[in-house]
Amino acid sequence: MRIVDSHTAGEPTRVVIEGGPDLGSGPLPERAARLEADYIDFCASVVLEPRGHDAIIGALLVPPTREDCATGVIYFNNLQNLGMCGHATIGLAVTLAYMNRIGPGVHKFETPVGVVDVDLLDANTVSVTNVESYRLAKDVAIEVEGFGTITGDVAWGGNWFFLVKDSPLAITGSNIRALTDLTLKIRTGLENAGVTGAEGAWIDHIELFGPPAEATANSRNFVLCPGGAYDRSPCGTGCSAKLACLAEDGLLAAGEAWRQESVVGSTYDISYQPGRNGGVIPQVRGQAFVTSDARLIFEPGDPYKSGIRL
Repeated sequence: MRIVDSHTAGEPTRVVIEGGPDLGSGPLPERAARLEADYIDFCASVVLEPRGHDAIIGALLVPPTREDCATGVIYFNNLQNLGMCGHATIGLAVTLAYMNRIGPGVHKFETPVGVVDVDLLDANTVSVTNVESYRLAKDVAIEVEGFGTITGDVAWGGNWFFLVKDSPLAITGSNIRALTDLTLKIRTGLENAGVTGAEGAWIDHIELFGPPAEATANSRNFVLCPGGAYDRSPCGTGCSAKLACLAEDGLLAAGEAWRQESVVGSTYDISYQPGRNGGVIPQVRGQAFVTSDARLIFEPGDPYKSGIRL
C-alpha cells in the first residue's frame, strides 16, 4: 500500500495513494459508510500503531462522482469516518502537488459532506473554502465532573463540535494531559445530558478557547478529536464551527480576518462569507509539508497487522 505522509500546522495526514479497498462507484456518502461498516480494520491498520499513532488522520483517495473534481476523498481516524477534515484537505492538496497531480490554482475535492474548493497558493500554502457551517445551539450548560457547570455552543463545521469560549484551564503545552482529561469529561457530560448534534449525531469534537500566546493571533484553542488525541493544528472544521458562532454573535464581519492559534502555537488565517442557508462559508488558510513517501507492508503472520486497539 503506497502512502504519502504530511503535516498541516503540526497535525499529521496519511494519504492512501493505492492499495485501499474497492468501495464501488456510488455516491460518496454511501462509499464512506461502506468503508466504516466493512473496512474499519483497514482504517485502524493504516493510522494506528505499529504503523502510525492516534493523531494521524487517514485520507483515502477515491474516484469522484463529478467530472469537475480533481479527486474524491474519504477521511478517517481510528474509530470512524470524518465528514470533512480541514487540516487533511490542506495536506492532501500539498500531497497531490508533490505528486504532480495538481498545480497552483483552485481545485475541487469531493468529500462525503460536499464539494470543497481548494486553492493551492504555492507548494506548501493552501486556502480551503469549506462547506456551509452553522451553530445549532448557543450557551448549552452541562455538568462536568470536577469542574461543575461548563457552558458551550453546539456547532457544525463538517464535523460536530462543542465549543467552550473560556477554558477553565490554561491552553498551554504543559497542560495537554489535563486539557485532554477535561475535554474527555466534557464529552461524557454531553452524552450524560443527552446533548447531540442534528438528528442525534454524536458530538465527537470538543474545542476549548483562551487568549493567544502571540500578539498577532486572536485566540488559542485546544481540540479533542474523536479517538481521544488532541489536534496539533488549530483544526479546520473546528475553525469553521467557530466562525459560525462568531458571525451569529456579531463578533466578526464577513470577510474580516481572524487568526486562530493552536495549543502548539501553529496558526490558521480564517474568514467567512455568508452562506445560502443562514450559516457561513468558511475559508481556512494554512501550510502543510510532506514528511514521507512510503509503502506499508502487511505480513500475513503479523498479529498486529490490523493495528493495536486497546
